[in-house]
Amino acid sequence: MNGFHSVTIDRTRCKGCINCMKRCPTEAIRVREGKATIISERCVDCGECIRICLNRAKKSVYDDFSMLENYKWKVAMTAPSFYGQFGGIDDINVILTALKRIGFDSVFEVSCAAELVSHLTRRNFDRIRSSCTGPVISSACSAVVRLIRVRYPALCGNVLPVNEPFHLAAQMAREEAMAGTGLDPSEIGIFFISPCPAKVTSAKAPIGIERSFVTGVFSASDIYIRLQSVLKKIDVPEQLMRSGIVGINWATSGGEAAGLMTDNYLTADGMENVVNVLEEIEDGKLNDIDFVELNACPGGCVGGVLNVANPFVSRSRIKTLRKYLPVTQNKLDGGDNSHMFWEKVLQYEAVFKLDDDLFEAMNKMKMISEIEGRLPGLDCGSCGAPSCRALAEDVVRGTARESDCVVKFRDQLEQLSRIGVDLSSVLPAPFRHSVDSKTEERKDEKL
Repeated sequence: MNGFHSVTIDRTRCKGCINCMKRCPTEAIRVREGKATIISERCVDCGECIRICLNRAKKSVYDDFSMLENYKWKVAMTAPSFYGQFGGIDDINVILTALKRIGFDSVFEVSCAAELVSHLTRRNFDRIRSSCTGPVISSACSAVVRLIRVRYPALCGNVLPVNEPFHLAAQMAREEAMAGTGLDPSEIGIFFISPCPAKVTSAKAPIGIERSFVTGVFSASDIYIRLQSVLKKIDVPEQLMRSGIVGINWATSGGEAAGLMTDNYLTADGMENVVNVLEEIEDGKLNDIDFVELNACPGGCVGGVLNVANPFVSRSRIKTLRKYLPVTQNKLDGGDNSHMFWEKVLQYEAVFKLDDDLFEAMNKMKMISEIEGRLPGLDCGSCGAPSCRALAEDVVRGTARESDCVVKFRDQLEQLSRIGVDLSSVLPAPFRHSVDSKTEERKDEKL
């Protein structure tokens, strides 16, 4: 597994709260020595920890804008969600023109590639659907694909084996730039403006393909700031837009599914809802559904943590922008489209494996269950693990102690109090027994 991750922790800002730890869908975060830490192999770069962190200690790494200076021809790739960041604009061409004025030589819309992916999926859907048990799951959200890879091995075969639109767009943009300029590929930079950290990770460590054609990734918020002063100066924009409603719809939850021209689909957004749907698919409860579109971010890509605008506002803006567009402007020809499919089968990554030896792994599983049985089952997170089960696993792995549980610690203090040493005041209020309750417990013990 490629070890690159876009999501990082600024330890100088981290206060050691457990908000991020409780929200992580793969239990990849622990709080140790007053600071959050990430178990790298479990992280899917969904950005939930960035979204929830009040101290802004979680952040996404991405490329610096100065990277443009290294290339003779610079192409900006815009995600459809990017258009929803701007208020007071009724023509997407204004945004595309502004990009050319801040240093890019040309622009390429990811929505163009999205329309081709929609067409490809419609054309091959029956074949793909018949090859798996249960619904076909969209592969457009990088975080969801990585979540399936580490947590739902039985569903790896259900994932649509088609490249993410921004990977396809990068290939198309590079070929177009080479044909138009005659430059060597090394002199052309393809830069994606990303709404989320998962796309940054996908560009650096793609799934399903050997390499990405993306040169660099900028955050939507960074480019948004750079465009503000330029947008006001554009009176007559260049006519650069080449996509329609089908492609622009991919910005919001349900947009991809709508492009399939079928009613038998299900959509869900937000990691908690995504997990619930995946568990139902795994349990065989949704076998009557043909297609499932899942987005890690609330509202779809408009809810990405690298965006600026409120996702509900952004969704409304996109709805206005697409009003007078054609349905679609990009369709497949009759040629070879094999480059649009994954080159490699999605493989399960056993990041939760307890031991390489099956017998030893079973013993450790038994130990985890025994330790969990001795824990209070509060899942409070005070121990620095997201649940009692996770603490038990950490104990077996040797990274924690059973006494890290604050309730266990309370019991030890109460034993000391029985011999005249009262240290109960050092406990947090939710775990501190009152004098009356302790008296009642002792009466019960005598009985």
